[in-house]
Amino acid sequence: MIARTIASEISVKESQVAAALKLLDEGNTVPFIARYRKEATGGLDDTQLRAIEERATYLTELAERKETVLAAIEEQGKLTDTLRALINECDTKARLEDLYLPYKKRRKTKADIAREAGLEPLLDALIGDPAADPTTLAAGYEKEGFEDAKKVLDGARAILVDRFALDADLVGSVRETMFETGSMGSSVVAGKEREGAKYKDYFEFSEPFTKLPSHRILALLRGESEGVLHLDLDAGDEDRYLGEIASRFLLDVGTSPWLADAVRWGWRTKLSISSGLDVRMRLKERAEEGALEVFARNLKDVLLAAPAGQRATIGLDPGYRNGVKCAVVDGTGKVLDTVIVHPHQPQNQWAQAVQTLATACATHGVDLMAIGNGTASRETEKLAREVADLLVKAGGKRPTPVVVSESGASVYSASELAAREFPDMDVSLRGAVSIARRLQDPLAELVKIDPKSIGVGQYQHDVNQTNLARTLDAVVEDAVNAVGVDLNTASVPLLTRVAGVTPAIAANIVDYRDEHGSFTTRKELLKVPRLGPKAFEQCAGFLRITGGSDPLDASAVHPEAYSVARRIASATGSSVGELIGNTAVLSRLRPADFADDTFGVPTVTDIIAELDKPGRDPRPEFTTATFKEGVEKVSDLKPGMILEGTVTNVAAFGAFVDVGVHQDGLVHVSALSDQFVKDPHAVVRSGQVVKVKVMEVDVERQRIGLSMRLSDEPGKPAQRAPRSGKRQQRGGAKPQAGGSMADALKKAGFGRR
Repeated sequence: MIARTIASEISVKESQVAAALKLLDEGNTVPFIARYRKEATGGLDDTQLRAIEERATYLTELAERKETVLAAIEEQGKLTDTLRALINECDTKARLEDLYLPYKKRRKTKADIAREAGLEPLLDALIGDPAADPTTLAAGYEKEGFEDAKKVLDGARAILVDRFALDADLVGSVRETMFETGSMGSSVVAGKEREGAKYKDYFEFSEPFTKLPSHRILALLRGESEGVLHLDLDAGDEDRYLGEIASRFLLDVGTSPWLADAVRWGWRTKLSISSGLDVRMRLKERAEEGALEVFARNLKDVLLAAPAGQRATIGLDPGYRNGVKCAVVDGTGKVLDTVIVHPHQPQNQWAQAVQTLATACATHGVDLMAIGNGTASRETEKLAREVADLLVKAGGKRPTPVVVSESGASVYSASELAAREFPDMDVSLRGAVSIARRLQDPLAELVKIDPKSIGVGQYQHDVNQTNLARTLDAVVEDAVNAVGVDLNTASVPLLTRVAGVTPAIAANIVDYRDEHGSFTTRKELLKVPRLGPKAFEQCAGFLRITGGSDPLDASAVHPEAYSVARRIASATGSSVGELIGNTAVLSRLRPADFADDTFGVPTVTDIIAELDKPGRDPRPEFTTATFKEGVEKVSDLKPGMILEGTVTNVAAFGAFVDVGVHQDGLVHVSALSDQFVKDPHAVVRSGQVVKVKVMEVDVERQRIGLSMRLSDEPGKPAQRAPRSGKRQQRGGAKPQAGGSMADALKKAGFGRR
């Protein structure tokens, strides 16, 4: 049942979902299943597998809750065949709870008290004879607690409203109607105009619930929590709801003013409130889902950014008063030297700093200079360029300065992990080491940092932290396993992200490596304490050994399939070593010729691809942005400038770009391309180097509007790309290139330093 439901939702075969669920239940990891069990799942990728896993958890919890609800109602002796069928047909937890609500134990309500006082017959009489005088009918029901006609009629009304609130079909219908037709409005709280200036676009705002994008929902909710905004949920046409309630209970509100008032009272005091709470919850959930998706996609791009490779690098962690912290690492990331220089104010020891850094670079053969992009970044970049010039004049090689995001470096510096790695190193210098290493290999270094600290999120503190952690952990795991890990150099944090490797096993791998030296074969992993056959099955294909005794150990070919690779080599008259990289021979092979009952065409196809390019890295080639000389702060920017920059974040409304002025600029979605852009991620990714034109600069508010359409003219409304002949619509802020594009920054909640 669960497999069938999920299959229809994600448009795959039921057998694929069933196979995936079986493999997951057996303890297999998503990366392993996606890579090495394609025949079983029909080629489901890691994204589909995680969706199946998450949805299966929800449906399993729903099924368990159904059993609990059925047992509770049956215990009361109130479970009918019709109710059982309705409960079994539920496809959401909300619908299930609606059906269960009348049978839940609850505190005594006004309706319960009225029923105990015998007022239900009065209500039935009022419904049955809408023309009767309510006061006259009520006179016969006066008693203790209900001493007059008004109290009696209030009691009857409480019973009627209770019927409304406990009717699952009515509650569900009203809730859906409100969500589909209602809107969210906001206004500024009196006296908060100046304090809440960043929310000024929401001081007079309204947008349908169904149109509200994730970032605006979260901005509105944050504005409310900060006491700046008052939010109003407009359900829409009230008469529509009143008519639906009356129709559901066959109430002649046209004849009976009392019934009409009771229906209105029930709507305003019960159904509108409960539906409004549900709408807020659904909006928050939708917003969180959107925010998590943005975070996940940006994190994946950052983790899979191009590595500079195994080149000697000096990391520079800029600062003014406390100096520039510097660390030299070799091609493997080993720390060779550290120093702190004070080129900037107040010490202004520029010449001394240049000489010290030039000596360090020459001594250790530095190829790259990684400069953190925080405070004093541009001044430190200028320092690095002067150092490079001095080295060239002295007959040495010129190291390349590269500005690197330092997000999370300080978090790593103060972490227990950094303390274990560098117990005798000053905390301030550890950040410089991290900056250098993240240029060499972003993935290997960033796995040491909590993903939430990497700086690519949107309203990350406003979303469910458990869901956030789960989502980001999955992204990191998929990224690490997509690239693969060098078994003989990987750190414990990196190994921990490999499929099937727990923190304890990762530590044991490193301990074994330290004691016995480098691994020469993958099979040697089985000698690592606590790394048994199942863990080996999951992790072996993702752990690489370069220069080992078996050339296949350097590839993504799984040990279980080595026999296939050797069979392929034998068929070509070559050894495995000779066949690896021989594109001319491999391109002529037909995977179907080597497939069998165990290893089908998908696996054989992967094996041949691996033999062609063993251990291939899916990450792009390394490139860097060159910041314009003399442009170091927002006030240096002028409309019309064309600059290079690096994309730091991608959101639903556009992309943030670092152009070297300590404040990211915004390229609104309308200015990303000459073509209509529905999803900014289809055009740009975090870490990408792009050219942009400065369209608008607001020095006072530190807002920068940019365009990737270099033909756009500042100060002129940009011509928007057509949307396949349909009118293009966007809710909320609609900044144009050359208009108020930068205003959207304050809604974003991120992209600033």
